[in-house]
Amino acid sequence: MIETGLDGKVVIITGGAAGIGRATARRFAAEGARVEVWDIGGHDAAAIERDLADAGGIGHFARVDVTQTDAVEEAASATAERWGGIDVLVNNAGIVRDAQLVKWRDGEALSTMSDEAFDAVLAVNLRGVFRCTRAVVPHLIRRGGGVILSASSIVGLYGNFGQTNYAATKSAVIGMTKTWSRELGKHNIRANVVAPGFIATDILQAMPEHVLDAIVQHTPLSRMGTPEEIAEAYLWLASDAAKFVNGTVLSVDGGLVPGT
Repeated sequence: MIETGLDGKVVIITGGAAGIGRATARRFAAEGARVEVWDIGGHDAAAIERDLADAGGIGHFARVDVTQTDAVEEAASATAERWGGIDVLVNNAGIVRDAQLVKWRDGEALSTMSDEAFDAVLAVNLRGVFRCTRAVVPHLIRRGGGVILSASSIVGLYGNFGQTNYAATKSAVIGMTKTWSRELGKHNIRANVVAPGFIATDILQAMPEHVLDAIVQHTPLSRMGTPEEIAEAYLWLASDAAKFVNGTVLSVDGGLVPGT
């Protein structure tokens, strides 16, 4: 068994109340981490904290909107005060607002991607990652080092139909992370990206069956991934086993070959 070195470490997971974020929170808790789950409203804080305790760790849920600078700064300070510091940040929060750039039929534009849809995705998926990382880094430096992990996507590497906004944010997260790996390495802070393929979450399962079948057909392993498999990638990158891994993009996609 790999010794992760995460027992007692303080881990923030944004968007940690459901899907990949929830699975990641449970996985870190199973290693004995102190897990701070940040998410927006509509979640049962007590149930989340019980779930993390049952997994083997200690957890706390905080309602944090990553689009609000003051809220993020306050939550980072509160987390450091609560646990005595911060060791790992997992920038997992994200949304989708899909639309074609220009939907054209019979010689005219039927619809376009709106400014609102574009800006909403940037606010969470890109600026949210920026805000959270900026707020947490001083605490990591005071701690003597740490790990920043951010969610990109294979869409950020290859693009995807109807996802101009989403692909833009996921590509940009890679660029920011590579920059942080250069800037922050001297502080013993590692920054890496996980790029999931198509994962069996509630959002994906809501897609039409023929679309899901096509995804599976293009994946050499002939299935979609699970949230738990992405959680394992985050865990490994945060662990001592990956302590010389910095500025990299780890694709967890079953070998998906887009466009084939």
